[in-house]
Amino acid sequence: MPKLETVEQFISMVEANEHDKAIERFYTEDASMQENQAEPRVGRDFLVANEKNVLLRVKSLVSKCIRPVFINGDFVVIQWYFKFEWKDGTSTEIEEMTHQNWEGELIKKEQFFYDPKQFIPV
Repeated sequence: MPKLETVEQFISMVEANEHDKAIERFYTEDASMQENQAEPRVGRDFLVANEKNVLLRVKSLVSKCIRPVFINGDFVVIQWYFKFEWKDGTSTEIEEMTHQNWEGELIKKEQFFYDPKQFIPV
């Protein structure tokens, strides 16, 4: 079960747009991430590399936790707001819910729930 201060540190890193560093710091070596019902991506190194690739395409990014955060034992639910300004001149605003399964002080499994239509660039 994660400590509240650990979850808050994780949120702070994401809100500071240190998404890749948050994965390095707060995910288990064999962690998985899953977008809606898609096949999960597995392995912290792979997750970090994927996040870095996304961030390379970003001109500016707003990352905001929409509170409250729900913690129940090893499970954490966070609602996020992200606004991406892409280097190609388009932008994307999304809200998503994430359901995390923590193993001690690290995230073992994470699944994101969102409307994929939000990813259509404007």
